[in-house]
Amino acid sequence: MSLVEILPETHDVEISIRYATADNFTAQPVYQRAGCYLHPEAEGLLLNAIELAAALSLKIKIFDAFRPSEAQWVLWNHTPDPDFLADPRRGSPHSRGAAVDLTLLHPNGQELEMGTPFDAFTPRSHHGNLEVSVEVQRNRVLLMGLMTTAGWDFNRNEWWHYQLFDARRLPVLSDSVLDRGMM
Repeated sequence: MSLVEILPETHDVEISIRYATADNFTAQPVYQRAGCYLHPEAEGLLLNAIELAAALSLKIKIFDAFRPSEAQWVLWNHTPDPDFLADPRRGSPHSRGAAVDLTLLHPNGQELEMGTPFDAFTPRSHHGNLEVSVEVQRNRVLLMGLMTTAGWDFNRNEWWHYQLFDARRLPVLSDSVLDRGMM
């Protein structure tokens, strides 16, 4: 299966692949090379979301997209928490190229306040959490509205995670599907 590479130049997004850095919940790089790839169907929905965000003078910033199955095992072995991570034996939507982790940027390039960092494994990260400020609630609703209008499904536990409906119909993919591996 061929995945589509998502680049700032071709998709008008900012990309900050956190698992290629130590700025993630493992505190160590998981990927040896940053890469942002999606299944062609997911890329189409991302293009919809980019257009909707641009109409509001906002931009999308991507933290993760395709996650090779090898990386899913690294994350699971570090923190086997089924409330926030897919068990790699079942496969993650990320490992199918069918999920994206992201946020929105103001026209000045600053991230909208979402109340927790990306990958904060806490109930404060849940959509609908009323313990976060009204501004954060509005920003999360804005992100969810934009993404669901673009055709994405959401994860109730993670304000940053969006995936294709019925993502599990797609095969789990390893790093070997990429011309230049990430692992």
